Amino acid sequence: MNSILQKLFGFNPAETSIKTEIIAGISTFLTMAYILAVNPAILGVTGMDKGALFTTTAVASAIATLIMAFYAKLPFGLAPGMGINAFFAYTVCLMMGHTWQFALTAVFLEGLIFILLTVTNIREKIVHTLPSSQQKAIGVGIGFFIAFIGLQNAGITVKNDATLVSLGQIFQPGVLLVIIGLLVTSVLLVKKISGALLIGIAVTTLCGIPMGITQIKEVISMPPSMSPIMFEFEWENILTIDMVMVVFTFLFMDLFDTLGTLVSLFYKGGFVKDGKLPKMKEPFFADAVGTTIGAALGTSAIATYVESAAGVTAGGKSGLTAFVIAACFILSLVFAPLFMAIPTQATAPVLILVGYMMISCIKEIDLDDCSEAIPAFICIIIMPLTYSIANGIVFGLLSYVLINLLCGKAKKIRIEMFLLSAFFIVMLMLH
Repeated sequence: MNSILQKLFGFNPAETSIKTEIIAGISTFLTMAYILAVNPAILGVTGMDKGALFTTTAVASAIATLIMAFYAKLPFGLAPGMGINAFFAYTVCLMMGHTWQFALTAVFLEGLIFILLTVTNIREKIVHTLPSSQQKAIGVGIGFFIAFIGLQNAGITVKNDATLVSLGQIFQPGVLLVIIGLLVTSVLLVKKISGALLIGIAVTTLCGIPMGITQIKEVISMPPSMSPIMFEFEWENILTIDMVMVVFTFLFMDLFDTLGTLVSLFYKGGFVKDGKLPKMKEPFFADAVGTTIGAALGTSAIATYVESAAGVTAGGKSGLTAFVIAACFILSLVFAPLFMAIPTQATAPVLILVGYMMISCIKEIDLDDCSEAIPAFICIIIMPLTYSIANGIVFGLLSYVLINLLCGKAKKIRIEMFLLSAFFIVMLMLH
């Protein structure tokens, strides 16, 4: 059995176990499962059929994650990217006035370009352009970003017109449930209980029943048809200026969101050996093909999820974890009411704690060297405060190049970093 799993998923019994991989896969899926409700809600404002969007979200996520499992053999889950789907709906469709068919066409073209950039290794070369301190800072920044999302989902951090954010109503039932879940999961982690994150989600969900937060009305239902949104492209506009700009923006957002996520997950999962990142071509290929297929099925761009850190933290090491994630997405089609009954208050504690776990990379940044530490800090702080992984990477690298250049340390800067900085500046001007 182990030899078959090793061939299919890169499973190594010396590093992990089947039980651990299954728990890791379920843990990641449960922290990602919100996308099954959120993606249809966001894209639905464009006029797309919400029922079809639910099915498409699950199917596209499963297909992309299966490619990650069998081809990349890595324990990461993929689904329609948050942020990218908001740009699709609110900017391209509502603000610019284009149809959702136009937006899907742009995503499809972006996916094809990504496949080309991946097979020619251009995307992988961009990754290795980033200095080591920036690579580590990305992981830390994403840790704070994930924790911030968890605090928002918890209702602990809420909107405030005067200060942007402030403390929520702590004694509201939903917030109290999150605090219970945070304490339970933290104790499980301290005691090194196997599957602590998954157990924490389950316990918090059950605690939500008497509090009136977890509501299970039915368990099984047939998934809606995808036909209303499948293969709905608008080819007549592919040569317009608007199409070029939208495709380029999708390309930029998807490239650096995925890049940042993968780099941080590689460090968190222990895949970085002697300071060298493993091959990025395979995971990049998974999200490129996933994006192309997802557009054909009727959803926005597919991305590797930062929530995969939950599974990596639980011990996921191989594509078997990703296979379990994909299986859960497929099961969700039938057991949608059951999966959707897990409240955000049950996954929020996991996101907060995964954020804590991911900031460990900060120990590897030389904080005594200001030329490395200041750009790293800028990268870290920009991510949660602008709600964008891509923005953190952009400002982190730009500050690295400018600070070192002005301090007479130009030898540290590779020619690729100058080219990438010029690209970033153009993108910021067009933003």
